[in-house]
Amino acid sequence: MTERVVLAYSGGLDTSVCIGWIAEETGAEVVAVAVDVGQGGEDLDVIRERALACGAVEAEVADARDEFADEYCLPAIKANALYQGEYPLVSALSRPVIVKHLVAAARKHGATTVAHGCTGKGNDQVRFEVGIANLAPELRCIAPVRDYAMTRDKAIAFAEAKNLPIATTKKSPYSIDQNVFGRAVETGFLEDIWNAPIEDIYDYTQDPALPREADTVVISFEAGVPVAIDGRKVTVLQAVEELNRRAGAQGVGRLDMVEDRLVGIKSREIYEAPGAIALITAHRALENVTVERELARYKRQVEQRWSELVYDGLWFSPLKRALDGFVDEANQYVTGDIRLVLHGGRAVVNGRKSAESLYDFNLATYDTGDTFDQSMSKGFIEIFGMSSKIAAKRDLQS
Repeated sequence: MTERVVLAYSGGLDTSVCIGWIAEETGAEVVAVAVDVGQGGEDLDVIRERALACGAVEAEVADARDEFADEYCLPAIKANALYQGEYPLVSALSRPVIVKHLVAAARKHGATTVAHGCTGKGNDQVRFEVGIANLAPELRCIAPVRDYAMTRDKAIAFAEAKNLPIATTKKSPYSIDQNVFGRAVETGFLEDIWNAPIEDIYDYTQDPALPREADTVVISFEAGVPVAIDGRKVTVLQAVEELNRRAGAQGVGRLDMVEDRLVGIKSREIYEAPGAIALITAHRALENVTVERELARYKRQVEQRWSELVYDGLWFSPLKRALDGFVDEANQYVTGDIRLVLHGGRAVVNGRKSAESLYDFNLATYDTGDTFDQSMSKGFIEIFGMSSKIAAKRDLQS
C-alpha cells in the first residue's frame, strides 16, 4: 500500500505546491485537509477542488468555526489570556484545533505522516509538531518549506512547470494569518521596527482617529461564558463576530508589539483583535466584581503561565489541562453584565452588575450607612506590619 501524508492545506501557493513536492520527494500520496476557523477568503469547496487539481488523492474541508470559538477562544477569554500582557493568542489558539483535524484525518486515511507549510523560524512549526506528538505520537511530521528548503522562487517555478491552477505572480509584501479571533500581520517594511504601520495593513479595524459616535454595548456572562449582547442571546462565535464588527468599527484591538518567539528571536507583529480585546476587557472587569481577592491574585499568575503554554504550542500538555481546571473553577461565579463604551480605539468599562457581586455598597461607602467598623483597622495594621517592623528594628541597629 502506498504511504500517505496528510497535509495542512490553506489553498495558497506554498501548500498547493507542497502537494506535488511531497509526492516527488517521498513517493507518498497526499491527503489535503483545510480547516475553517473563520479566516474568511475563498469558499471551502473551491479550496477542496484546488487541492484535488494540484494532485491530492483526497481533500477534506472542515467547518470548525463554532468548535474553535467554544473550545479554544472561550478558554482564552476565561483565562484573560494575553501573551506578554498584550497579545490575545490569535494564531496560537487556531493551531491546536487544526492539529486535531489533521490527526483525525491521518487515522481515517491510514497516513503515517503529517505535513505543514511552516518555516524554521516561527512558532507554528512547534505548535503543529508538538501538538501532533501529544495526540498521536506514532505520526511523523515533515515541513517541506523548512526540511527541503522550498523557497518561494522554487515554489513558483514548480507551480509553473506543473501548470498548477494557482496564482504564482502576486506577492503580498506582508505575511498575514487570520481567523475569527483576530488577524496577525508581519514582514515587509514592518521588519524595521522604527517604521510605523500604515492604514493599508488593517482589515478588521477602522482608523481609531476618525470622528464617530461612541458605541455602548452590554455583554452578559454566565460562569465566564459570554451569553448575550445587549440582551440578545448569542453563541460564543456570534459574540466574537458581533464585537469584531462593532469594536472594529471603533478601531479597538490594534496592537503593535515586538514579541519573544519561542525559537529565541524577537519579532515585530501587528495584530487586530477587536472582539477578543472587548471580550477579555469585559470578562476581566466582571471578575474584579465577583472573584475573591486571594483567588483573583493567584489567577493573574495562572493567566500568564496559561498564555505562555498556549503560545509555546503546549495546548495538549498536562500542565495546560490542569490549569484549565483551575480557570474553570475560578469562573464559577463570573456571572453578570458589563457595559463597555467602544470609541477612539478603546474599550472602556463604565458599568457592572452581578447577582454574584462581592462588592458591598454599605462596606464601601463613606457616607451615612457605612457598616465598616473603622476602629478595627488600628489593631489590624499593628499585626499586619509586625514582622516587617521587627526586621526594620534589627536592620537599623546593624
